[in-house]
Amino acid sequence: MRNLINKIPLNLKLTLTWILVVLVVALLYYPLIPTLLNYPPDSINNAFQIKVNYFYYTTQYLVIVAFVVVIILIAFPLVFKKINIVDKVGKIDVDKNSNEMMHIIKTCFNFPIIMLVSFLVFPPLIIFIGLLLLKQELIFSLKLTFILFSMGVLIGLLVYSFSRAIFESALKKINITDKMYGMRINVRNKTLLQLLPLLVFSMLFTFLILYSQITETQGNYLFDYYKQNLTQAFKDEQVTSVEQAKQVLKSIPLKYSNDSVFILDADGNVYYSEKALSDFFIKYIFEYENEHDGHTYEYYGNPVQGAFIRQNINGQDYILGIRYSSFNSAIIPIIILLYVIVVVINLFFIFLIAIAYRNDLKVLAENLANISKNSSQSISSKLPVYSNDEIGDMTIAFNRIQDMTNSYINQLHANQESLMENERLASLGQLIGGIAHNLKTPIMSISGAAEGLTDLIKEYDSSIDDPEVNSQDHHDIAKDMSEWVSKIKSYTEYMSDIITAVKGQAVTLSNEDDVSFTLEELLKRVNILMKHELKNALIYLNIKMFTDESTVIHGDVNALVQVINNMISNSIQAYNGKTEQNIDLIVEKKDKKIIISVKDYASGLPDGVKEKLFKEMITTKGKNGTGLGLYMSYSTIRAHFNGDIKVESEKGKGTTFSIILPL
Repeated sequence: MRNLINKIPLNLKLTLTWILVVLVVALLYYPLIPTLLNYPPDSINNAFQIKVNYFYYTTQYLVIVAFVVVIILIAFPLVFKKINIVDKVGKIDVDKNSNEMMHIIKTCFNFPIIMLVSFLVFPPLIIFIGLLLLKQELIFSLKLTFILFSMGVLIGLLVYSFSRAIFESALKKINITDKMYGMRINVRNKTLLQLLPLLVFSMLFTFLILYSQITETQGNYLFDYYKQNLTQAFKDEQVTSVEQAKQVLKSIPLKYSNDSVFILDADGNVYYSEKALSDFFIKYIFEYENEHDGHTYEYYGNPVQGAFIRQNINGQDYILGIRYSSFNSAIIPIIILLYVIVVVINLFFIFLIAIAYRNDLKVLAENLANISKNSSQSISSKLPVYSNDEIGDMTIAFNRIQDMTNSYINQLHANQESLMENERLASLGQLIGGIAHNLKTPIMSISGAAEGLTDLIKEYDSSIDDPEVNSQDHHDIAKDMSEWVSKIKSYTEYMSDIITAVKGQAVTLSNEDDVSFTLEELLKRVNILMKHELKNALIYLNIKMFTDESTVIHGDVNALVQVINNMISNSIQAYNGKTEQNIDLIVEKKDKKIIISVKDYASGLPDGVKEKLFKEMITTKGKNGTGLGLYMSYSTIRAHFNGDIKVESEKGKGTTFSIILPL
């Protein structure tokens, strides 16, 4: 069943929803309207009504309902035709259909409220004006307008709820998550828009029922009063002429000034009447004389009624009666005043409720906005609880989330410190292992060279007194000894470079307390320490600042200076002695991070080196490099600053090393 419903186009869903709601409400109101309008009893859809008006009540009702349904069937599929594109989301090019999608989005946001307001305002106004133009009585026009208005309110409320659900499903398919479209309606006004129609419907419907009961009670009271007076007056008097009967009628005290007496002959002709009698009134007397014991009614909701008796005068039958209104104009202002007072009181309390909800949500929204703006306090801040309801529940839940987040963050900091300490130790272990690995080869070579020199010394010593050994042989021995000494010297220089690198950077792995420094202080130190080396190499350092120099960084400034200087030195060496070259030192801020980049325009890194650069001690300088510089630089940034180093390189265009430091 659900799959079948999902296959129905959205515009057809909306159309069917409206039709279904209209039919249900029309069915509910069908038996109520005659009562609310005070139709004459037992005169609906019977022979008498058909005789008076062939186009009787049921036919009229069905025609009106059918007319409304036809309008919906024609208009709605056309109005909502474009919304069917929602079913094709994912299959269509959204960019090419952007106008259609925007139309759908705005329709989804706006239409339920627009239709609710329109349905409450325009139909009753059009109905009332139409009734007045048709010259219907004011009381009848007001009653019918109120009835149809209460029907419209109920239809509007039901359709509003169903339409919103349909449109929300459409919006879910479009998946709007970052923007709101259409009219901005705050919580107060939205509450009023949803509560006011319900209030109006309930009060208006209650008023109509009370009005119907009042008029029925008042009509029955007046009938009993006048019927008793008529019976008593003509019982005590011996009437011998119609004129005498007229005088007796006039002697009966009338309750209201608009009440009047009348006399009809046996054929329904008016002999005397102070007020005009309608054909319906007269026909009703003769059709329902026996059924209602002398109680007659005016047509279709008109509050005019009558009480009459049949009297024989000189051998002829006459109808003697009193015409009266079951709803006296004197009580209209009282009913209107009471109704207005009740409406105002209800509106006042609804307004207070809406304001209360608005204020609660406003406090919540403002506090959340302040928290989101102040990231430094976002975790520690909590919201005050102002109400014991769902909003209060939401506030308490948010505060609990804040507590949990605080706890998690504190635990994370503790774990982070532990990890940093472990990382320091691991880096130190890797350093020691790397040093041992790099020193092992030269030490073995020096040991081998020492053994070779020892052998040559023994050979030279034994050859001193040997007559067969000439001076050329001594020169050859000396040459071999010199070669071994050169090898030992090369190995010792290599070891010296390793020791120097370790001496300059291993201190950064210690547990010394961090300090704070500005970017300005950092760049001054770098410039001072690298000035001589840059000058000798005839290389230009271009410092490019894209953030405030007063930005504060937490950590060991000396360690960071050494890392940057090492990168600059590597860039100098990458030019292989070329002069008049440029190195860019770029400082910028992105996403709460400081990025310090050293960029050269040399030949770039060889293939396969980039991936291993910070994982093991490798060098691109051949026998002149140890591979410790970048390795130690990476360890320094990770362990001491909780940062990272990235490298980008392109053959023939240069290399960029970027130090990323969180603020």
